[in-house]
Amino acid sequence: MATESIGLPFEVGAVSAWLVWILPFIAALIMPGIGKASKNATGYVAVGFALMSALSAASMLPMALEAHEIHDQVMWIEAINLKGGVLADPLSVIMANVVGWISFLIMIYSTGYMKGDKDITRFWFWMMFFIGSMQLIVLSDNLLQVFFGWEGVGLASYALISFWYRDKKKDHVGTEGRTVLGLLDYYAPTHAGMKAFIMTKVGDVMMIAGMLLIFLFAGTFGFRELMGDTAWATAMSAQGLLVPAFVLLFGGAIGKSAQFPLNEWLLEAMTGPTAVSALIHAATMVKAGVFLVARIGPLVFALGAAGILADQFFEIVAWVGAITALLLATQGMVNPEIKKVLAYSTGSQIGYMMMALGVAGLSEQYVDGYTAGFFHLISHAMFKASLFMAAGSLLHIVGSRFMTDMGGLRKHMKKTYAFMWAAGLGLMGAPFITTGFWSKDAIFAAVYESGSEWALPLYAIAVLTAVITTFYTTRMIGMVFFGKKSRHIEKMEEEGHHIHEATLSMWVPYGILAVLTIGIGLIGFSAEGGIHHLFTEYLDHTFDIHTVHHESGDSFLPAPLDGLNPIALGSSLIAFSIGIGLGYVFYIGRWVDPVRFVNSNIFFYAIHKVILNRWYLNAIIYWCFVVAPLWLARGIFRYFEKTAIDYGMNNGLQKAVGWSAKVVQGTQTGVAQSYLFVFGAGLLFVVLILLV
Repeated sequence: MATESIGLPFEVGAVSAWLVWILPFIAALIMPGIGKASKNATGYVAVGFALMSALSAASMLPMALEAHEIHDQVMWIEAINLKGGVLADPLSVIMANVVGWISFLIMIYSTGYMKGDKDITRFWFWMMFFIGSMQLIVLSDNLLQVFFGWEGVGLASYALISFWYRDKKKDHVGTEGRTVLGLLDYYAPTHAGMKAFIMTKVGDVMMIAGMLLIFLFAGTFGFRELMGDTAWATAMSAQGLLVPAFVLLFGGAIGKSAQFPLNEWLLEAMTGPTAVSALIHAATMVKAGVFLVARIGPLVFALGAAGILADQFFEIVAWVGAITALLLATQGMVNPEIKKVLAYSTGSQIGYMMMALGVAGLSEQYVDGYTAGFFHLISHAMFKASLFMAAGSLLHIVGSRFMTDMGGLRKHMKKTYAFMWAAGLGLMGAPFITTGFWSKDAIFAAVYESGSEWALPLYAIAVLTAVITTFYTTRMIGMVFFGKKSRHIEKMEEEGHHIHEATLSMWVPYGILAVLTIGIGLIGFSAEGGIHHLFTEYLDHTFDIHTVHHESGDSFLPAPLDGLNPIALGSSLIAFSIGIGLGYVFYIGRWVDPVRFVNSNIFFYAIHKVILNRWYLNAIIYWCFVVAPLWLARGIFRYFEKTAIDYGMNNGLQKAVGWSAKVVQGTQTGVAQSYLFVFGAGLLFVVLILLV
C-alpha cells in the first residue's frame, strides 16, 4: 500500500511523515523570536513541538504494524531529476517513535534541569534542531537527504557538547592534572565539541565517498530505486567496488555511533548538559549509525542472495561491533565519573547492536540478527535515557560528576534510587523482567545460531561483555547509593546544603522510562516475537528475503519459554549472576576493598592502569593526529618558512631585485645621444640576425 505522489504530499499518512521532522525545525526557527519575547516560554514551545512531532510519528504506527509503507516524493533538483521524499516503512516508523517519544520526555526533563540558564534560548534551538535532523535521517527515502540530516546532527552535537563554552572547571571532564603518555587527560567543553566534530567528520568523508560511488553507477540515491534495479550492483561488483562502497558508508556509521576506532569522541561529549547526553546516547546521534546499517543491511543481503557477494561487509560490521563492545565495557569498570561510565556503556551497547546486524548478514536466517539488533536499540533507548537523566539529577543535587563524591544517597533520593535500579537492571539484562534481557538474549541466540565461521569468538566476546556490563552497572549503583556518605556530601551538609530528591519535572520522565523497562520486560518475549514477525513480513515484501521455518524439537524449557535457545539463555543467566555477584562483593556488600584488591597484585594493578588510561588509544590518536602534525607544522614554519623563505628566498630576491635596479639605473644617463646610439646598435643587431 505504498503511495507515490510527485508534488505536495496530501495523503494523511504522508503529511504525518513530513511533519515528524519538519515540526522540530519550525520550532528551532521560531525559538529566537520566542526567546526575545519570553525566555520562560521557550521551554513550553519546545515541549509542545516535540509532543506534536511524537504524535505525528505515533499516527503512522497502525499502518506500519500492518507492514505497509508510505513513500511520498517531491521534485528536489530538477536538473538531475533528483527527488526528495519520505519513506515511512515499519523500520523508519518504529525508529521515528523511539526518537520522538524519548526526545519528548527528555525535553520535559530539560525544563527542570536547565531552569535558570541564561543561554536557555540557544539550548532549545539546538535541541529542536537536533531532533529534526535525526528524524530527517530516519524518514528520508534517499542517501543524499539522509546526509543532510547526518550533518545536521553533527552540527547540533558540536553546539550542544560545547554549550558551556566559557570552559569553567566544573564543566570539564576528566581529572584535573592527570596525564596519559605525557598528554593531559582533562578536557574543556569547547575542546570536546571540536573533537566530536572532527572525529565524526572522518566518518562523514567516508560516507559521502561511498554515496558518490554508488551514485556513479546507479544514477540515484533512492533506497527503493536502488533495490528496484540492481544492474548497478552487478557492474560495481565486477570492478571490485561494491563492498568498498558499502564499507565506506559504514565508515559514516562508525563515526556517528562512536565505534572502534572512532570511539574516543564519545567520552568527552559528557561536557554538555546531561539532557544533551541523554538525547545523544538514547535517541539521536549514536543511534543514527545503527539505523543506517539497519537501512542498508537488507539491501546488501538481498544483493548477496542474488549472487552478488558482499559477505565481507557483514564481517566488518560484526567485528567492529564486537571489538567496540568489549573495549568500552572494560573501561566502564574503572572510571570514576558517572556520566563517563554511562558513555562507555553506550558505545559498548551500540557495539552489541552492530554485532547483531553484522551477524544477520552471515546467517541463513537474516531476520533473527536484524530483529535482535533493532530490539536492543529500542530497549537501550529506554533504559539509557532513564539512566542519564537520573545521573543528571545526581549531579544537580550533589554538584560533582565523580562517584567517589557520592555514596549513601538511597536514603535521600529514594525515587531516583529505585528508578536507577530498574533502568540499571535493564542494562544488566536482569533475567525475565527487563527489556534488556530479552534483547540481549536474542543477540546471543542470533550469534550462536548464525552458523558463521566467526560465531564462536563473537559469542565469547558477547558473553564476556555481558558479565562486565553487569559488573560496572552494579559498581555504579553501589558507589552512588550504598556505603557511607562521602566527605564531599558531609561538607555540603555542614555548609547548610540539603540533599533531597530531584524535582517532579526531572524524575517523572526517567521514572516513566524505568517503569517501561520493567513493564515491557515482563512481556518481553512476546514483544520480541511481535517485532520479529513484523520484520519478517517487511523483509519478505520489500527485499524478497525469505525466512526459513524450522520445526521446533523437544526442549527442556517450560512452555512460556519454548522457542528460546537454551545455550543463549544459560549464558545470559550465568553472565548476569557472575557480574552482579562480583559487583555486590566489591561495591554493595563492601566485603572486599576494590582499591586494596587492585594494589595487591602487580597483574591487576597493570591491567587497571591500562584500562583506566583508555587502553592508550586516545593518547595514541592525539600523538599521531594532533601532536605530531602540529610539531611538523611548527618545524616547517621555523626552519623552512622563516629561514628558507623569509630570510633566504625573500632576502635573496630582494637583493637581486635591488642589484638589477642599480644596473638599470646605471643605464639611465639622461643624454639623448647615448639613447640614440643604443637604439641604433639594437636595430643593427636585429637586422644582422634576420640576414643570417
